[in-house]
Amino acid sequence: MQTRLLLFPVLICHWLAGVVYGQLPKPPKAVVSTLKSAVLAEARWAMQQEPITVTAQTSPRSAGGKHDFFSEGDYWWPDSANPQGPYVQRDGMTNPDNFVAHRQAMIRFSRVVGALASAYVITRDETYVRQAFRHLNAWFVDPATRMNPSLLYTQAIKGRATGRGIGIIDTIHLMEVAQGLRVMETTRSSDKRSVATVRQWFADYLTWLTTHPYGKDEMNAKNNHGTCWVMQVAAFAKLTNNDSLLAFCRNRYKIVLLPDQMAADGSFPLELRRTKPYGYSLFNLDAMTMICQILSTKTDNLWTYQTADGRGIQKGISYLVPFVQNKAEWPLKPDVMYWNDWPVAHPFLVFGAVVFDQPAWLATWQKLEHRPQVEEVLRNLPIRNPLIWL
Repeated sequence: MQTRLLLFPVLICHWLAGVVYGQLPKPPKAVVSTLKSAVLAEARWAMQQEPITVTAQTSPRSAGGKHDFFSEGDYWWPDSANPQGPYVQRDGMTNPDNFVAHRQAMIRFSRVVGALASAYVITRDETYVRQAFRHLNAWFVDPATRMNPSLLYTQAIKGRATGRGIGIIDTIHLMEVAQGLRVMETTRSSDKRSVATVRQWFADYLTWLTTHPYGKDEMNAKNNHGTCWVMQVAAFAKLTNNDSLLAFCRNRYKIVLLPDQMAADGSFPLELRRTKPYGYSLFNLDAMTMICQILSTKTDNLWTYQTADGRGIQKGISYLVPFVQNKAEWPLKPDVMYWNDWPVAHPFLVFGAVVFDQPAWLATWQKLEHRPQVEEVLRNLPIRNPLIWL
């Protein structure tokens, strides 16, 4: 560990030099050495998986067809006073009887493609690429199994709504799918026709995200939902080379997300008001960090951008890191659920360490859990494969 940390500043200089001069640099060696064993283990698992898409299971409560993604509002429950009536809300408390098969399938898809792309980054073995395209084709190309590029039926609430804009957050798990394709699309084993079809699927989905009332509602959400709209639109716009949307997302980060969500001390007041303030703070910081990672350019660096009063991503990371290093110092009540399952190896730690040359942040990230298995953690950790982003 000590040797890795001593080498870290030198590695960062080489990595940043590659970014500045427009090359495609290799991830810092300290990051690769930390992840290699876990990545290859996850890739072995991924090589054994058959594609499973939204067509594999359906719910009688869905108003859509078999190609439509469906999910239900997490915190909505039957009303004990009116069991057959509309569901009622219990914030922070997940209803275990919700339909989650599509969400689980998408998370699994993300895990598969992310692991295979990461293993390819390490080994350059194109066996991983061929397996990834089996799953990409099933989700986006094959007419029998593909998902429709819209989210009309997500976060439904029995008796209240067949779908809501808030459900758009479910597709944050397509981000590592899109980025994995970017990593693998130029390999000899990539299917060029499939690449074009998948890219068109994401272009169609971006059109829906930016024009449908649900998409507009989510874009205007004041908390982590608004952050995650920008994060995933940025990732999909990067894949589809949509420069106008990339510029829009950069601008929205600077004039909406930072000013409206971050306090002067780097905290997120809207997340702190929730019944799971610790988990939501981690989640929102991860999302803002990924916005900086995806959108920063040589001429428009979101990593160093600050509001007039000094709010920026470095301040956000600096605020939360002490509570990751020692959760006992967290000043609020424990989260009502999953308190013991956080933190894990959050992307804000590793990306922040690389960009701001912070070996202590890297050391914290290195010793945390890199392969979480708790479903709620996986759902709120869309970036699990830093190698494909570095």
